[in-house]
This record gives sequence, C-alpha cells and structure tokens, in this order.
Amino acid sequence: MKAVKLILCLLFGILFINAGLDKFFHYNPTPQLTDAQIKIYAAFGEIGWLLPLVGAVEVIGGLLFIFPKTRTLAAIIILPVLVGILIHNLFRDPSTVGITISTVLFIINIWMIIDNKEKYKNLVG
Repeated sequence: MKAVKLILCLLFGILFINAGLDKFFHYNPTPQLTDAQIKIYAAFGEIGWLLPLVGAVEVIGGLLFIFPKTRTLAAIIILPVLVGILIHNLFRDPSTVGITISTVLFIINIWMIIDNKEKYKNLVG
C-alpha cells in the first residue's frame, strides 16, 4: 500500500507541476475551446495576476506533494485549485475525460487529507 501511495503522490505532484509550469511557458497544446470557455479564459486574461498565481500554487503544491514530509501541507494548498478544476470540468467542460481525471485527482487529495488528519487537529480544534 505504501508503494501505491508513493506512486500516486508522485504522479499527482508531477501533473500539478506540469500544469503550473504550462501557465508560464505555454508548451502544452490547447484543446478546442467552447465559446463559454473562451470567454472565461479571456476574463482570466483581464485579471493579469490570476493565472500566474494559480500556476505558482500548482507548482509549489505539486513539489510539496511529492515528499511525504510536506504532503500534509501540499494537500491543503492544492485543495482550492483542485475544487476549481473539478467544478470547471463538471459545469463548463462536461467531457468524460476531464471529469474523470479531475475526480480521481480530487479523491487522491482527499485521501491524503484524511490519511494525515491527525496533523490537522491543531489547526481546527
């Protein structure tokens, strides 16, 4: 079970590092966007600091998620971004692939939060 957890967390971290770096360097191909998605991304572009902030959070969270010692912090850091990704895929990009990937990532993140719940007790109790 430890090996599965390590591999999942490594892949999770790499996915978020890649997604965050792409917000700065734009090296991944852009999928075909709907008119609604084009409007959303245009609005993000108007808020010049938003995508770099999300990219930085994804890179930092992804890096922290790889290492067991910092995974507890990473799971909390990446949670708001992951909720946004999941909501976007559910309501704005209802493709099976997007929803499936974001749901799996969300479950992995929640698993890490639950797995480390003892470490959060001082924050919430």
